[in-house]
Amino acid sequence: MIQDPEVMMSRIVCLSPLTEDQVRGLAKGFDVEAVVLPGGSTPEEVRAAVADADIVIGDGLHRYHLDAGVLAAMRRCRLVQQPSVGFDGIDCETAARLGIPVSNSAGYNLDSVADWVVMAILNLIRHGAWGDRRMRAGEWPMLKMLGRELGALTVGLVGVGNTGGAVADRLRAFGSRVLYYDVVPRSVTGAESCELNEVLARSDVVSVHVPLDDSTRGLIGTAAIERMKQGAYLINSSRGPVVDEDALVAALASGRLAAAALDVFATEPLPAGSELRRLENVFITPHAAAFTRDANERVLAIVAANIRRVLSGEPPFNVVNTARPQQENK
Repeated sequence: MIQDPEVMMSRIVCLSPLTEDQVRGLAKGFDVEAVVLPGGSTPEEVRAAVADADIVIGDGLHRYHLDAGVLAAMRRCRLVQQPSVGFDGIDCETAARLGIPVSNSAGYNLDSVADWVVMAILNLIRHGAWGDRRMRAGEWPMLKMLGRELGALTVGLVGVGNTGGAVADRLRAFGSRVLYYDVVPRSVTGAESCELNEVLARSDVVSVHVPLDDSTRGLIGTAAIERMKQGAYLINSSRGPVVDEDALVAALASGRLAAAALDVFATEPLPAGSELRRLENVFITPHAAAFTRDANERVLAIVAANIRRVLSGEPPFNVVNTARPQQENK
């Protein structure tokens, strides 16, 4: 491949846990310098590393943040590529003002997260993890495991983008009635569009699928929980701060909600002293809903494609800020 001298030896700085060889592989066909930050790097070390980067691969584990100060120090960045759907660890508004496009990996994990959501719902309504714990403790809790059938329940989806839509597809196969709310007008086959309050009030199970921003932070708080059915179930695989954890703990402890399944938390890793670890009616996993071999392969393919576009002088796709508005592969 004959390369434009302007893009030769571009510097790619990776904040995710990849090897230098993996980063170079993402830019196959181009002569690049690959820099991978070790775990536990300080904000000052992050800022120094990305200052001369042409491309920054964001942190898929959400350990490192690209705030206004870090972005302002980036003298020649042509792309911040986030290897996840969520990009709340990046100050996208500042990046846009500085002319730095930020792209996410939209859609790569929709099947893996949708599978987790259905697994989580079934786990709650059939007391799966609870029964397993009791059996391992020497009990035989059959009479305490009276459950529900998923097809007999109404499931409300708060947000029906890529993942929410995939969840709706799966729920139809079980025969569930599906309601949904989204700020963007959408049509979902076999599902009923409702206002948020109606979704909360009519659903036996509420599953949250919204990005984290100022409008969604604390969206599911005391008022929202009070609108839900007595004994309803809550599923959150979006972002932890979308749910007010104090309000959720209170509702679970009082029996206002029957149970909850959470893959994301306000503070990650989840603190050892969190009440969520002690409640028996909570199913928790460590932000791992998207963590499958298949999804990992897809996200690396998306990251690689966008890096090569930019190194070739083309605009990136999946831009989530206003620096370069072109959108593809949604």
